Amino acid sequence: MPSDRPTISFELYPPRSEKGERALVRTLAELAAAQPDFFSITYGASGSTRETSRELIRRVVTETEVTPIAHLTCVGASAGELRGVIEDLLDEGVRDFLALRGDPPAGEPDWEPHPQGLTRSSQLVRLLRSIEAERFGDAGATTGQVNPLSISVATYPGALRDKTGNPVVDPRDIAALVEKQEAGADFAITQIFYDAGHYAALLEQARSAGVHIPILPGVIPLTDPRRLRKLHQLTGVRPPEGLLATLDGAASKQEAYRLGLQATRSLVNDILALGAPGLHVYTFNTATPALDLLYGSGLRPVPTLA
Repeated sequence: MPSDRPTISFELYPPRSEKGERALVRTLAELAAAQPDFFSITYGASGSTRETSRELIRRVVTETEVTPIAHLTCVGASAGELRGVIEDLLDEGVRDFLALRGDPPAGEPDWEPHPQGLTRSSQLVRLLRSIEAERFGDAGATTGQVNPLSISVATYPGALRDKTGNPVVDPRDIAALVEKQEAGADFAITQIFYDAGHYAALLEQARSAGVHIPILPGVIPLTDPRRLRKLHQLTGVRPPEGLLATLDGAASKQEAYRLGLQATRSLVNDILALGAPGLHVYTFNTATPALDLLYGSGLRPVPTLA
């Protein structure tokens, strides 16, 4: 991670149709032109997008100069299957991973985890470190050099508040982050949140518990009220009612977009003022809001026309 500026990174997911694939070609080129520090590539529930995720990783490697971080989920797979996936990615040159527990597939009430599987992301971190030692030796421990693999994990600011209205973080999430660090995680990326106070609470409680790894805030451009409501259903993190009312009451889509960007820039400025090491933007495979956010916040210079 560069020390002289905040890092910038984007999340992408594998296209779900031919139309989405064509659009992603343009999105990838536009986002890569902003020179991000990395792209994170999602991995569907129970590995449902395994092949398309790997294809997107190959595209990032061959069509850009940006480092790809491969998401890995352990829910639904055996430890042996996960080892095979990791080995294949290492063979293709991937050295950066985001280790996640993952969610069960939607719409399958009778689904059960694999009996020989892993149940916690910390176990996946340990598996990655074990395979790293087998393939590369324990370079970090013996020479003091940087480990061959970079392993990131997720963490959760949430949206809880105490009786006085102050942001708080679930102690179980702090304990899980400590466990992931002890397993060998290098840094954490947060789930979405809408209040810098929740990021501040996460930092304070994590540091008090002994977490020293960087905690990278993950944000979404707040320009689409429908997406914000859908994310609430998926994550349980409720967007501010005042923001939704503002976006819903805008005179036009263009005005709602402008107001949403304004709110996002304010959130980003508050986060960076807290000492965040950078910004991870959930793009939903759309370049324009993410780039408008970066340019408007001064995190990247506005490109000039040749």
